Amino acid sequence: MLRFVVGTEDLLRTRFALSPVFDLINLIRAVAGPHGRGVPASWLARLRPLFEPLTADPVLDAIHALHLDKSGATFICPPPQRIGQSIEDDLAALRAAPPALVREEIDYYLARSSSSAAARAVLTAPDVLDRLAVFLAAAWSVLLAEDWPKLRLLCERDVVHRSGELSRAGWEAALSGLHPKLRWRDGGIDLIGRGGRATMLDGAGLLLVPSVFIWPEFAVFADEPWPKAIVYPVRGVATLLEQGPPEAPEHLAALIGRSRALILMMLADPASTSQLARALGMAVGAVGDHLGVLLRAGVVEKARAGRSVLYRRTSRGDALVR
Repeated sequence: MLRFVVGTEDLLRTRFALSPVFDLINLIRAVAGPHGRGVPASWLARLRPLFEPLTADPVLDAIHALHLDKSGATFICPPPQRIGQSIEDDLAALRAAPPALVREEIDYYLARSSSSAAARAVLTAPDVLDRLAVFLAAAWSVLLAEDWPKLRLLCERDVVHRSGELSRAGWEAALSGLHPKLRWRDGGIDLIGRGGRATMLDGAGLLLVPSVFIWPEFAVFADEPWPKAIVYPVRGVATLLEQGPPEAPEHLAALIGRSRALILMMLADPASTSQLARALGMAVGAVGDHLGVLLRAGVVEKARAGRSVLYRRTSRGDALVR
């Protein structure tokens, strides 16, 4: 069983980041594969026709060849650097991956996967990184670009919750509910079902990455030179994927206006003005004006979290929604 041994300094240096390319690759494999990998049927039915023109590209076979049942090549999906990570950041990191490590990982997976001749031709080509990046950019535009703002909001809210638990009550509280196969025990994190040995974080901390399309599994980065990282299912992902974002009830929209009603519905968990604007496709100024009205009415409250100001429904707001 793989285990991360945590020291005192690791708590201070643990950080969160988002990985658009990780979710993209998991979604590609679900849309292109027969099993769906936990993506609801409604999403697959909507996305498969959009993705169909890309299925003849041999780069898709190459991406499949870089994944086994319980592992995948890291260079195509390197650990992210920050909360605001964009798909452009990820693809730039892919293009800049160390050539020696890229070749080592490609050789490893080609030796263990039943890849086609076309896939092998892609993976052994000198421009393999550029071809992968171009394909992923095209897949992003048809599969995730439209939905990413609301999915990103879900991930950012999870980070607010987890970072608060980590700073307030430590590792055990932060890991609670992260995944059934992750547990805090005797100064370390057990990753049940993952082979390996006890690994010291050595004061470097841990990178925690909420993900939409890894649900219901989790993933681990444990090999050098990458930072140690755990990718886990974001809170509330099943509800969002199966039911979509909350809608404003007609009676509430008639009372306070549809935009304010929708914002109030979204604030069951904390969110900033810019997060709400991205998720709802509204101007930041318009969201700010609506929040000001809701704040003066006492149905939302605000609090500072680092550099952000987060809004959340009050008990009066909860009663109004009900």
